[in-house]
Amino acid sequence: MMNSALSVNAGVEQPPQVNPNAAFLRRQHKLQPLSLDEYVSGILAGNRTVLGRAITLVESARPEHQHLAQKIIEQCLPHTGNSIRLGITGVPGVGKSSFIEAIGGYVIGLGNRLAVLAIDPSSERSKGSILGDKTRMETLSSHPDAFIRPSPSAGSLGGVARKTRESIVLCEAAGFNVIFIETVGVGQSETQAHAMVDCFLLLMLAGAGDELQGIKRGIMELADILAITKSDGANKDKAIAAKIQYQSALQLFPPHASGWKPVSLACSSTEKIGLTEIWKNVLDYIALTRANGYFASHRNEQAKCSMHEFIHQMLHNRFYLNPTIEQALPAIEEDILQKKISAYAGAKKIFELWNQLPTQ
Repeated sequence: MMNSALSVNAGVEQPPQVNPNAAFLRRQHKLQPLSLDEYVSGILAGNRTVLGRAITLVESARPEHQHLAQKIIEQCLPHTGNSIRLGITGVPGVGKSSFIEAIGGYVIGLGNRLAVLAIDPSSERSKGSILGDKTRMETLSSHPDAFIRPSPSAGSLGGVARKTRESIVLCEAAGFNVIFIETVGVGQSETQAHAMVDCFLLLMLAGAGDELQGIKRGIMELADILAITKSDGANKDKAIAAKIQYQSALQLFPPHASGWKPVSLACSSTEKIGLTEIWKNVLDYIALTRANGYFASHRNEQAKCSMHEFIHQMLHNRFYLNPTIEQALPAIEEDILQKKISAYAGAKKIFELWNQLPTQ
């Protein structure tokens, strides 16, 4: 083969399948931690990136994150309280995201800056959430005067996340004068959402069997404004009929402490029908409650309610994270499973053990 005319070239060296600089690039793109002053100045300047990172801190369970988050909130508090907080709820499938996309664009068109805190349900099995609200609000999510933040409910009852109150504070400090809180839509247990907003908007469907059940639904007692969605096309007549039926049902409830008489309206997110009327009623509600003093008193009650929620959370954490309680619980649980004691007796026993511990 030494005299053969054939020859084999070395060829072109193939590049590696893995970028050798990948680790370096990851380090370069990794967000550097911000200082307290950088967080506060960024939020007050309306920087949405810094605002999002601050809300992530607030939602974190790590003690060092919580310590910094509370300092940020304390410095932002003097710059808050000047927004309209609107709670938006309704059964799954009623069109909450489409409605927010439509009315959000209308509200921004009036010269407002809008923050949307959207709460996604968390799986009871995996504990995860899809957090896909921004994909359903494409126009709003790209608008410079809008900020959309999806958060997991993480098992929190009441249709909102545990840290929604603090997120509202940060959004107000960032200059957003209208804040929508879109709840999970769990039905009748959203009193927690009602306790952190100024006006409560309930979205309902026509022809879903809810008209006759309306006066039984506890959540209707909380609604300041009720809107029948998807009032267009072949569904328009049903929506108008449902609007009339709901308005009659609302008259059966006791008067609101705010002095406001709840109204029933119809709207269409796709056809942009009824949005002007809904927002006008929101502004009328705010004007009335500010004039009669209910707005300020309601905000004060919300602040006290927030404090009590933190107390409950701290007591819960301190109780279950106590080493003595952690050690005693398995044995008492086993006694209950073996039917040696009742659940009440087990709870009483563990509580008596807690009372015997040194002052916490």
